Amino acid sequence: MQADESIARRGAVRDAIARAAQIARREAADVTLVAVSKTHSAGAIRPLLAAGQRDFGENRVQEAQTKWLVLRAEFPDVRLHLIGQLQSNKAEEAAALFDVIHSVDRPSLVAALGKAMEKTGRRPDCFLQVDIGEESQKGGCAIGDVPDLLAQAREAGLPVAGLMAIPPAEVEPAPYFALLAKLARDNGLESLSMGMSGDYETAVTLGATHVRVGTALFGERA
Repeated sequence: MQADESIARRGAVRDAIARAAQIARREAADVTLVAVSKTHSAGAIRPLLAAGQRDFGENRVQEAQTKWLVLRAEFPDVRLHLIGQLQSNKAEEAAALFDVIHSVDRPSLVAALGKAMEKTGRRPDCFLQVDIGEESQKGGCAIGDVPDLLAQAREAGLPVAGLMAIPPAEVEPAPYFALLAKLARDNGLESLSMGMSGDYETAVTLGATHVRVGTALFGERA
């Protein structure tokens, strides 16, 4: 992908976010665009960095370590977001590398991250992932378990920013986004990580503060 194509794609996504924010009478600046760079090479990421993109999402700790060691040296103001499932035994590596962790979903991970943050001295913002569509194959805590998990996270010293969810595929996402927003309000949380390439505009109209966009920025995978 050439630099001018990256600029155009990012501009189109940012314009769409701005339109959606206007509909909801929100400020576009309150929505963080996370470019989902998982599986993409450093060469594919550089044009977006050159275009001004600074928030990037990765699925796996090891893949991110490999790619971003060099890229972060060139662009030290990058913010890395872990958007994939995190194993408890990788908590220390994740705390050392990422600025935001979107997939905190169980008490054992909360405990591991609490210890990891204490050891590394780094305290990435955390989102509690909710299984909003009650799909057993997806990560996320049960809707009814959100208050307990939030209390555990706060007790462990995690800086909880808000809630994250991925609605079921191929259904209208708006009711799920609205439910996540209500859960956040009920639990006194301000941030919402929701919305991907196919539905981020809907997510913004319903309160998303972080949208995780891959295909619309990088193009379809081969």
